[in-house]
Amino acid sequence: MTDRPDYSFELAAQARGFARVAGVDEVGRGPLAGPVTAAAVILDPANIPEGLNDSKKLSAKRRDALFDQIMAVAQVSIAHATVAEIDEMNILRASHVAMCRALAGLPADYVLVDGNLLPKDLSLPAEALISGDARSLSIAAASIIAKVVRDRIMVDLAQQFPAYGWERNAGYPSAAHRAALIAHGVTPHHRRSFKPVHNILYQGIKPTP
Repeated sequence: MTDRPDYSFELAAQARGFARVAGVDEVGRGPLAGPVTAAAVILDPANIPEGLNDSKKLSAKRRDALFDQIMAVAQVSIAHATVAEIDEMNILRASHVAMCRALAGLPADYVLVDGNLLPKDLSLPAEALISGDARSLSIAAASIIAKVVRDRIMVDLAQQFPAYGWERNAGYPSAAHRAALIAHGVTPHHRRSFKPVHNILYQGIKPTP
């Protein structure tokens, strides 16, 4: 495995006759609050932004800059699964639903999926790539788009519920977020199926309206 993602998986698929190869990734499986967000990206091989990488390896400033570059030169589709859907179907299934929704917005004929499982509702030919966001440029681009979009959603939600620090923790279970849950209760944006949230509800701490 190389230190940086490359375009080899896309080229291999194109060599097999698939002209429009999309990378898809999701962000937000681990948080206690907020949606799970997926992005699908078809890059223009003649105009790939420099410095694409796994979004987790990039600073927020670099992600924002690459976000604008990707949106300007690539085909991009973004989709979500809601907190209610996460609680109803579980986070893995919800993340796959978000991926399929994102892909529905693109004219892809082949898909590179980050992870070790393909979404069961995916109707296109596809391959799963473990650590795909560090291996495929298309998946890396999708990871950046999904991360930036979801972070911005959580910043907006933090304006409504400032006690939980979502503008800093993006809904992930930081110590401050857990402490705020205990002090202030559960909001409508918390995932009730997740154990820390469920336990607080079970203990009878009044939800935040």
